[in-house]
Amino acid sequence: MQLGIRLHDTIDLPLEERLANVNKQGFSCGHLALKKVINEYSVENAALTPGFAMYLKKLFAKYSIDIAVLGCYLNLATPDDKQLKENMDTYMANIRFASILGCGVVGTETGAPNTGYIPVLECRSEEALQTFIKNLRPVVEYAEKMGVIVAIEPVIRHIVYDAKRARQVLDTIQSPNLQIILDPVNLLDMENYNDREAIFTEAIELLEKDIAVVHIKDFIVGEDDLISVAAGTGIMNYEKIIYFMKNNKPFIHATLEDTCPLNAVAARKYIQDIWERM
Repeated sequence: MQLGIRLHDTIDLPLEERLANVNKQGFSCGHLALKKVINEYSVENAALTPGFAMYLKKLFAKYSIDIAVLGCYLNLATPDDKQLKENMDTYMANIRFASILGCGVVGTETGAPNTGYIPVLECRSEEALQTFIKNLRPVVEYAEKMGVIVAIEPVIRHIVYDAKRARQVLDTIQSPNLQIILDPVNLLDMENYNDREAIFTEAIELLEKDIAVVHIKDFIVGEDDLISVAAGTGIMNYEKIIYFMKNNKPFIHATLEDTCPLNAVAARKYIQDIWERM
């Protein structure tokens, strides 16, 4: 396992100082959302030049940090044609950028059938799924041309809300350049969290060969919803997930989520201790 962190959860510093700190904390990879991490210069589509990609590639290598995920979390199911074109253009720009940057995957969640990316009951409809697949297909085809992997992240409130739905997308598009970011906590809600071990087992069984990255976080049960927290500070049991990673994908990128600068190192040590005990 190459254990990293979501970079926008780290101390807000200029990029090189941020990477130096991430390296000092013992992380070997990161989840990079350009607009959430880089403030000192433009990261709009037109700025994503080959030279910029090469600069970032050298900067990350200087601190021995892989870019596990280049985050491009935009709505591919929006009914607004103008918004959809803008989102598609941004996916294409990020894929071109990633082809030179050398990151693991371009990552995305799976949207909602409205312009506000708002979770609604219609996310679970067949119509929403088919819209998402139709709009994802050209993105994946472009990724194939550029030699880049696109990875979708199932989230219970979005269109691809469970492992079965994710398997359906993979089997429909049938591309080696379409893979999965597995975030176990994102498959849970107030109605199913007590069945989480069965849910994790199903996700591993259905998606195993296509899992490219794992997100690691924990959760606690609030009054009305689950609350995501740093690994080791909630009620998650990581044994099943880490056993799968260690035995099936021992060099996989795994990035912590929902940490803060005060607990990130403790969360890293917590997960690494479980790995070492396996």
